[in-house]
Parts: sequence; C-alpha cells; structure tokens
Amino acid sequence: MVDDKAKNERGEKVKLSAKEAFDFSPVLGYFFRKKDPNNRPNFNLRVMHGINKISIIMFLIALTVMIVRYFTR
Repeated sequence: MVDDKAKNERGEKVKLSAKEAFDFSPVLGYFFRKKDPNNRPNFNLRVMHGINKISIIMFLIALTVMIVRYFTR
C-alpha cells in the first residue's frame, strides 16, 4: 500500500523528495513524547511499545553497521 502523501488528488503516484523521504520526526516523536496523565495504558500496551522501541533501536544499529562496512571495504 502506498502512503497517502505519495499520491496526488487523482490517485497517481508522486515521487517523494529527499526531505520527505528522510523525515525522521515521527520516529523521534515516538521516543520522546510526553506521557498523557489521563490515559493509563495496560501492561500489554506498555510491553508492546517497549518491544517496538527495542526493534527500532536494533534496526538503526544494524543499518549503521552495514553502512560502515560498505564504506570501509
């Protein structure tokens, strides 16, 4: 499924710019958002978000290692 930003009004695919493709603000917002005092998530939801954060960190570490290996070989 194509992201809604990647389509125009007629449903045609639109090429993303480099600025849009490398926009990591949603990822950083996921890590550094304020807790909502009115919302008390249950244990399962907290564990799910914890696992998601761990997987994002592992992905970024692996991507960094791959880039370093590519440029050093």
